[in-house]
This record gives sequence, C-alpha cells and structure tokens, in this order.
Amino acid sequence: MRAILRARHYSRRTEESYVAWIRRYIHFHGRRHPADLGEPELTRFLSALATERQVSASTQNQALAALLFLYQTVLEREIAWLEGIVHAKRPERLPVVLSRGEISAVLAQMSGVEHLCASLMYGAGLRVLEALQLRIKDVDFAGQQLMVRDGKGRKDRATLLPTTLQAALRQHVESVRDQHAADLRAGAGFVQLPDALRAKYPSAPREWPWQWLFPATRHYTDPATGERRRHHLHEPSPALRPPRRTRRRYPETRHTPHPPPFLRHPPAGIRLRHPHHPTTARPQRRQHDHDLHPRPAPRPPRRPEPPRP
Repeated sequence: MRAILRARHYSRRTEESYVAWIRRYIHFHGRRHPADLGEPELTRFLSALATERQVSASTQNQALAALLFLYQTVLEREIAWLEGIVHAKRPERLPVVLSRGEISAVLAQMSGVEHLCASLMYGAGLRVLEALQLRIKDVDFAGQQLMVRDGKGRKDRATLLPTTLQAALRQHVESVRDQHAADLRAGAGFVQLPDALRAKYPSAPREWPWQWLFPATRHYTDPATGERRRHHLHEPSPALRPPRRTRRRYPETRHTPHPPPFLRHPPAGIRLRHPHHPTTARPQRRQHDHDLHPRPAPRPPRRPEPPRP
C-alpha cells in the first residue's frame, strides 16, 4: 500500500494516516487479512467508530477513504454499496476569529524566530507547514510577495508579504545566511530537495536559494546519502503554540486557539466582519489591516474642469 501511495504522489501525511487506519481495521477483526473481509466487516468497523469511539464525521470519512483505497486500488476489488453504516453527525460550527487586541496579546508573548514565523502566518495567510517549508528563493522582497510551493493539494500560489515584516525578515535572512556559511565550512550545509531534483541538479542541496527560511537548530545525518542536513522547524516548535500564560496575563483573551484559526482564518490583509455580529448592521464588507499592509498615499484631487460655454 505504501508503494502504491508513493507511486501516485500522495503526501506523506496521507500515507501515514491511511496505513494507520488499515492497521486499526485489521486489528479490529482479529488480525484477519483484508482480502478475507468484505462489506459486512467494513460496515461494522465504520459503525463502531461512530457508536463506540464517537469519532467526528471527518475522521469517519477519512477511515472510509483509506479502506476504499485499499480495496479498489491495492487489492483491485470492487466494493458494493455499504448499507447500514452509522454516520457520525457533522456539526455546523462557526470559525474562531480573534480580535486585533487578542492577536496582539498572543504575539506579544513571542520573540525571535517564533514571533517572526507566527506574524508571517497571520499576515500572509499561511498554513502551518506552508510557513515552515518556505525556502529562501520563495521570498520576493522586490515584488512584496511569497511563493507557496506544493501547498495543500500540491498546489502553488502567491500571497502577500506584509510590509511591516520586511525589515525583520531581511535581518533574519542574513542570520540564516551566516549560519549556512558556517555549515559549509564545517562540511555540512545540505538540504532536502523535492522529488528527484537532486539527480537533476547535484549541487542544488548546498546552494543558498534552496535553504529553508526557518531552519532547525541542529543537524541530522541522512542514512541514504550520509549528508549532514538541516531540516526546517517542526510543528511542535514554540512558533506554532501560543503560550498558555497569555490567557492568565490577558483575561480578555477568550482562549488560546490552534494555529489555523488563530493565524490564518481571514485572508492576508483582509478581515471579514461576521454577518451575525451584533455590531454589524450591514452585510459583510472588507476591512483593511493597516498594521500589516499600510495603504499607499492617496492621490491628490483632480482640478475641476472649467465650464464650457
């Protein structure tokens, strides 16, 4: 199953979750081979997830997708319509949107690289891994934009580079350049490349444009090549977890949310007013973030034309 997932260029996270669901499915039926199981066993497993484990609807759908991939693609076996499945109810929830004061209260508890990474996620509208997997070549100071490579769904896109973060980001890039120069002198300085670019560009792993924008603090040795590399910051890093003390120091902060709603919910530079907010009398309208993307100077008014005779 891993070989077929990698041949179809599925992401590594999808591979891990699919394999984990297949393993749970096999153990649920007493370690029987999936080829000996059929539609009744699939229905019983998926219904047990909703009734006994009380998983969410998205979790149950993920397990169903993994099982269908196993039978239809790996085992090449057609599955009939699964009847009698107890589906988990999908709740309708409103997104978590913090005010500017709450955002400032959380960001004020961070410093250094953590503060820069979190501010970039909030100002540019980046997901967690999209911010951590940025490379030096993806930052365009002249065009004031960031290039997100291989994002969700393996799609590329361009987003805004906040004006107020450019000075701090330039200083951070210079510190990363000094660190990379020291790694080169020590015989390291390698970085992982996507797909098969290493075979096409053998010298690219040590070149400056391919280095991570937020590299890790320690090296690791690749077992396949023996190279001393630096990975990017991992998700459990402090940049992705707003400190718990924020809630104690700032009682007005309702909670400490997860990074996606905290840093990414409104698109970069645009805040949408909630249509059902009590202070919103009109429909949604866009509100500019002056602290992230200052407006250009207004144009001088045009002189009125003289009246025609």
